[in-house]
Amino acid sequence: MKKPIIRALCRVYKVGEDDLLGLLWLADESRKDGWWQSYRDAIFANVDLFIGLEQAARRITSFQLTLLPGLVQTADYRRAVARTHVPALTDEEIDRHVELLTKRQERLRESGEQFSLHVLLSEAALRHAIGGANIMATQLRHLIRLSHLPNITIRIVPLTVGCYLGLDVGPFVLLEFPEHVNPALTEPPVIYIEGYTGALYLDKPDEIGRYRAALSTIENAALNQSESRALLLETAEEYEA
Repeated sequence: MKKPIIRALCRVYKVGEDDLLGLLWLADESRKDGWWQSYRDAIFANVDLFIGLEQAARRITSFQLTLLPGLVQTADYRRAVARTHVPALTDEEIDRHVELLTKRQERLRESGEQFSLHVLLSEAALRHAIGGANIMATQLRHLIRLSHLPNITIRIVPLTVGCYLGLDVGPFVLLEFPEHVNPALTEPPVIYIEGYTGALYLDKPDEIGRYRAALSTIENAALNQSESRALLLETAEEYEA
């Protein structure tokens, strides 16, 4: 809807100035295409919405059991994962996926006020030799470097922990968004759960509350930042031996 029409309707219905500004902002946002739209050929089904949310998020918390989240993957790790795709991808298609990933990872260079990433990983994700020993060693050293950035935390749940709630809950991503000047327009948090044949997006307050509680127990089971770096380094050296 065009802005003059919105203004006219707001006058008729005596809409307040704050609400008018909010509606005009929504009108602007609705006409925007995200940069990722030019990578439609490299976006798997059901992931388009996630990338849009990822780019809008102020804070992302990712818990993963077996594979590393895309934002912290090296290009070689990504290529190795892409080569397992069914149906098989061509080298050109894999290159597009890596190019898209590199664009997504530009968010990691933003300030902590703009964006923060918090990664919780099962040690199992470090032990799967994705692409072979050399690629994994480089990947784990990349995680160590990322963990030193002020807006990124990476913590590991060691296999010695045994049973903990994360094994029952499974992998998920919590996306939280910036506060809008009009609180009514602030996007609520979203839980993203990726499956083999589709994805779930949860945003009901009780669902978000349960996943926040689960995150708390997973964090309690995880090593701290320093201990996690030590485990990452130890595992990288094992791959290099």
